[in-house]
Amino acid sequence: MKKVLIVETNTQHYQHTDEPTGLWLGESTEFVDELNQAGIPYDFVSPRGGFVPLDPRSMKYVDHNIMRVYEDPDFIKRGMTATLKPSDVTPDDYVGIYYTGGHGVMWDFPDNSDLQRIALQIYQNDGYLMSVCHGIAGLLNIKNDAGDYVIKNKNITGFTKSEEILAGKLKVVPFLNKEVAEAHGAQFKQARFYKEFAIQDGHLITGQNPFSVRAVAKLFLQQLTDDK
Repeated sequence: MKKVLIVETNTQHYQHTDEPTGLWLGESTEFVDELNQAGIPYDFVSPRGGFVPLDPRSMKYVDHNIMRVYEDPDFIKRGMTATLKPSDVTPDDYVGIYYTGGHGVMWDFPDNSDLQRIALQIYQNDGYLMSVCHGIAGLLNIKNDAGDYVIKNKNITGFTKSEEILAGKLKVVPFLNKEVAEAHGAQFKQARFYKEFAIQDGHLITGQNPFSVRAVAKLFLQQLTDDK
């Protein structure tokens, strides 16, 4: 059975500040929980491999299911302390790649050519490109062999300007997801702030915010069932 590749950040601070950031915990653990329930295997990768920092604010939003995965020794090892490097990954082993969020990804996802190469190969193998929240940063700059952005003419979503304002991060983020997505030819869709919203357009499945993780996972798992 082919696996899913879960992408996490190595960024520990907002750029040019001492304020900590990192992975938004639930955006990994809730997705893992859905995969576990469906019996789908997965691996974790980060731009540099190894340790993945947590955004401390994400710990305010944990529930029993998030903690159950977070406390699992397998998740602690593979998902937090010993993530794969891109050079460790064989794209043909995966049916999908899922980009988690947390503000840190805005600095180490967008221009990582190794992750872009992996994602493009999975996509060209009829696999799925997925993201939630700020994880859309990993999809924004991927180009196909013809030099076109893979999100061009696609309906996608991600963390919005209004959500950045409410999070108090509008002045520190390096870009706004909607602006870059539309500049690259995508149709950026959004719903009410901090409400579950996920959309699928072909082999792209994206979620707007941290409350959309399970919706992304369920769209993907339903698609795997339909593809059989």
